[in-house]
Amino acid sequence: MKTTTTTSRKILSKKEPEKSLLVAIKKKAGRASSGRISVRHRGGGVKRLYRIVDFGQEKKDKKGKVVALEYDPNRTAFLALIEYTDGNRRYILAPEELKIGDEIICSDKAEIKIGNRMRLKNIPVGTQVYNIELEPEKGGKTVRAAGTSAKVLAHEGGYTNLKMPSGEIRKIPSECFASIGQVSNRRKRFERLGKAGRKRLKGWRPTVRGTVMNPNDHPHGGGSGKSPIGMKHPKTPWGKPALGVKTRKKKWTDKLIIKRRKKKRK
Repeated sequence: MKTTTTTSRKILSKKEPEKSLLVAIKKKAGRASSGRISVRHRGGGVKRLYRIVDFGQEKKDKKGKVVALEYDPNRTAFLALIEYTDGNRRYILAPEELKIGDEIICSDKAEIKIGNRMRLKNIPVGTQVYNIELEPEKGGKTVRAAGTSAKVLAHEGGYTNLKMPSGEIRKIPSECFASIGQVSNRRKRFERLGKAGRKRLKGWRPTVRGTVMNPNDHPHGGGSGKSPIGMKHPKTPWGKPALGVKTRKKKWTDKLIIKRRKKKRK
């Protein structure tokens, strides 16, 4: 029997989420606007409300105080509830080592302190950053998962070279904003669900291997006993190549990649 392993939540506040920052989102069970299933094995799960996260931290040059650290059922990282000097409250991605009562600020140039947010050009080489913009003033788009961080390698020609969590080295415009530190809940990667029920509560339905299906249901199906797939490479249920096929579509950023990530050997 598999043992259940969870991440510690002792640092989190025992309070209800901020009501003004909650939004109800209708469940789609993996279906697109056409009504057809576009993502398989989704459906059910516990009811949950979406927390509105300020990825861009629009409150520039205003100090904010950490009021609470909260769990978010929609993402792997924890959230920090920030109260600004004007009384306004916002959720941001909480970095590791951020504590209740700490003060943070988002400015063009600020103190190099965990939780502070500033332009990449003003961040020293060797600093860990997260929630990074890809285009100036468009909000953080990358390095937002639990325990992730990128490393500032160099500043040159209006660009900042970053080493991403995947090992890829890429250029990002130096005018883009990034937050100092590493995303919270870094031990999330060691979590084990332990039983099928926890998977269902997260909205995942059972997944069946293609090799145990019939030939009319999957290209890998059929045969007697434990049979191999019987083809040169694996395929999807619809006969298209799977595993190892390039799926990258955002090619407009390819020119900014200095070094590709290394593929992990199985």
